[in-house]
Amino acid sequence: MGVCLSARIKAESPSHTGVNSKYVSSDGHSIASSKWSSVPPTPRSEGEILQSTNVKSFTFSELKTATRNFRPDSVLGEGGFGSVFKGWIDEHSFAATKPGTGMMIAVKRLNQESLQGHREWLAEVNYLGQLYHPHLVKLLGYCLEDEHRLLVYEFMPRGSLENHLFRRGSYFQPLSWNLRMKVALGAAKGLAFLHSAETKVIYRDFKTSNVLLDSNYNAKLSDFGLAKDGPTGDKSHVSTRVMGTYGYAAPEYLATGHLTTKSDVYSFGVVLLEMLSGRRAVDKNRPSGEHNLVEWARPYLTNKRKIFRILDNRLEGQYTLDTAYRVSALAYRCLSIESKFRPTMEEIVKELEQLQHSSNETGNVRSSSASGGRSRRRSADTYNRNRESNSSNNGNGSKCTESKSAVSYPRPLNSPLHVQVQK
Repeated sequence: MGVCLSARIKAESPSHTGVNSKYVSSDGHSIASSKWSSVPPTPRSEGEILQSTNVKSFTFSELKTATRNFRPDSVLGEGGFGSVFKGWIDEHSFAATKPGTGMMIAVKRLNQESLQGHREWLAEVNYLGQLYHPHLVKLLGYCLEDEHRLLVYEFMPRGSLENHLFRRGSYFQPLSWNLRMKVALGAAKGLAFLHSAETKVIYRDFKTSNVLLDSNYNAKLSDFGLAKDGPTGDKSHVSTRVMGTYGYAAPEYLATGHLTTKSDVYSFGVVLLEMLSGRRAVDKNRPSGEHNLVEWARPYLTNKRKIFRILDNRLEGQYTLDTAYRVSALAYRCLSIESKFRPTMEEIVKELEQLQHSSNETGNVRSSSASGGRSRRRSADTYNRNRESNSSNNGNGSKCTESKSAVSYPRPLNSPLHVQVQK
């Protein structure tokens, strides 16, 4: 369940630091790195980590046992951070167990040549160690031992949204229209929670590879290494070095380094467009003029007669023209060049919920007609009702009906790392 926060997280992602960092790349895949010698050496102590009763400190030996010594056949995936391994632990004691027994976990291990460093690892521990929400991946623990940096997550059986959209093969079947809309809504709820008044966090790296799916295709945001606190007081933005992935970053952020929650909204628009089209944000294998998805698709998004040109042909027959038009129009608004014209994530959640409700009603009518009047049963969504109730009770989101009580905890700004390195 979500938790309302009475104080703000100040976990610093690696801007203005002396460690390797992830930057926007013009090819959408390669990553540049930079080092600043004027910054003091990075502290390497566990005192940097905010204490959390829900996050365990594992030993390296425990994780070696849990992953069978990081065997190659246990690799779930690889990225800028390093490799992710499948492992097994006891669901109560969190002690390593034999494969096939206990609870499956995902162990992300920072390799020594990684272009992402200790501070991104630390930001992820401190954010996910303090934030709890149904649409954020759950951090179970970490390992900080000598030069070893590892993170332990709940296992997400369906993998990433990226794999389901773009990989071909018997395991990764094309997602249906309804599943894509379910994933879009779940991811939007995760971002809306981060942007809420109690949290005020800018995710900064929203893309298909960072949206993970559980066995029921519930979307959860992962990889908080680039997350950053939003502006405070009367400030309209946060100034920072440009970091992220080309094709997803908002134009004003690329041009100025000014970061706002509307930067995440733009990234969400890109991912929504990827789900509509089945195309990658950047694909140099496409014909000339179609390399950049947003630039190619923008002219078609608000034209009912032309939106079929951008829709994934694998979805044919699964949606109504009106629904497809409404989703493409929402993507268009998210991708507005001027950030002030983009909707908030809370507005996006409401619109996607309305679309889902309309689709369910249409499905019920069809099902009733086909079964002689027997309506299709829909599952209750307690979380949605709580969120809607909370929204109606308090428009600014200062109350939270999901948590039993507001939780206060020390800010990452108070950790030794952030005392030594101030912007």
